[in-house]
Amino acid sequence: MNQISASPVRSPLLKTEDWWAVWLGGLVFLLGLGPLVGTDLLGWAVKTNVWLSASKALVPQSEAYAFLPGWVSLVLTYLFFLVTTTIGASAMGWNIKKFMGGFTVIFALTYGCWFIGSYAHIAATKNALANLNISWSLGLTQEIGFVIAMVVGLLIGNFWLGLAKYLEEAARPEWFIKTGIVILGSALGIKALGSMNLASTVIVRGLCAIVEAYLIYWPVVYFISRKWFKLTPEWSAPLASGISICGVSAAIATGGAIRSRPQVPIILSSVIVVFVAVELLLLPWLAEMLLYKQPLVAGAWMGLAVKSDGGAVASGAITDALITAKAAATMGVKWEPGWMLTTATVTKVFIDIFIGVWAFILAIIWSVYRIDKKDSKEKGDKVSAGEIWERFPKFVIGYAATFFILLLIGLLAPHAIKDATTGANQANGLRGIFFMLTFFSIGLVTNVRKLWAEGMGKIVLVYAVCLFGFILWVGLFISWIFYHGIMPPVVGG
Repeated sequence: MNQISASPVRSPLLKTEDWWAVWLGGLVFLLGLGPLVGTDLLGWAVKTNVWLSASKALVPQSEAYAFLPGWVSLVLTYLFFLVTTTIGASAMGWNIKKFMGGFTVIFALTYGCWFIGSYAHIAATKNALANLNISWSLGLTQEIGFVIAMVVGLLIGNFWLGLAKYLEEAARPEWFIKTGIVILGSALGIKALGSMNLASTVIVRGLCAIVEAYLIYWPVVYFISRKWFKLTPEWSAPLASGISICGVSAAIATGGAIRSRPQVPIILSSVIVVFVAVELLLLPWLAEMLLYKQPLVAGAWMGLAVKSDGGAVASGAITDALITAKAAATMGVKWEPGWMLTTATVTKVFIDIFIGVWAFILAIIWSVYRIDKKDSKEKGDKVSAGEIWERFPKFVIGYAATFFILLLIGLLAPHAIKDATTGANQANGLRGIFFMLTFFSIGLVTNVRKLWAEGMGKIVLVYAVCLFGFILWVGLFISWIFYHGIMPPVVGG
């Protein structure tokens, strides 16, 4: 029997993480629309409160499910994630047994990190101390659970290699974060209904900011790589895209566009992930210190500076929580939460949209000018419109769809906004779990030992010089230009 003909042929719509981010995020979004038809379809999902007593930490999202014990809500949430992600993993041809086992361990460890990070003396902000009847807290907010998850992932990925190998089938940070971003589109739609002027300002300015960043970042990084560090074009172009645009996705797209060897974008992606971990540990707290009076500047900075989808959006979430809490404690201003996260996400999504365009431009340049003389016949191949579509990040379609659907519902049926908000908030709760899984997975796949064994010293040095030498600060300057003086809505204001 012919084994090849017996293998199932999967549709392009079912074989990539990008498309499955759309399907899975879209499912959560559709379930979140339940309140619009008088049905609560997501209220059973678990929510973790800032806690002093562990028995009161876990509760269902909705009061309609208050009869459920917290641990039952957690189990139901785990089963929902396991079943839906396993369906996607099966469609993409992954090892289902390994995926289910690995995902179970990852979910347990990740939620354990979130649970620890929600302990009151760790997470409670100053303005919440009185309600909790405690006198002190580190004030790190619940988002410190993201960082704990990443650190645990790093430890496993670098010191418990057998366990890391077992978990790798289920450690899919790009899939998790893209799914979360699709769901996040509905949150932006709700915010747009509440503050149309501010939402449109964020979108328009975000587009302008990333175009300006492109024009500055990429050529400077490429020049430094070629002239100062003598890297070949094959390394310099994907490196410039990875550092200046969108991390892993841009490095891989650029490598494909210029027909580099497969190992080039893979090695660069590993370096990018390491630096994303460093940025996640540093930038949100630096933004809290420097920019707590300019919150949307801080959000845009996260979107421009952190070079992965997961890292940028997660850093936006941490920055949002830190600055919102600090503003309330030091200035007595209670900003509506989520606008810094939204600004970071919009900036990052616009960057993602341009990956395909940029890859197309580079492919043409490499073809016309034959920049790599070796294998010039292959380098001269033109990139078709179909290839551009393949490189386009499909999850952006899902993000845009959830945004516009919620926006249209609110505009066409203003009486439904309250129910739509309830459902979007419930879906957003599941989005937070996808973010948690992303942090742990980023840590897990970051094998620092392997990077150094492959002789990545020069690449790391180029990345460090460019990132800390000018990209962070140019990004901050551009963010300041476009978002200085723009404030989120004040709660009750």
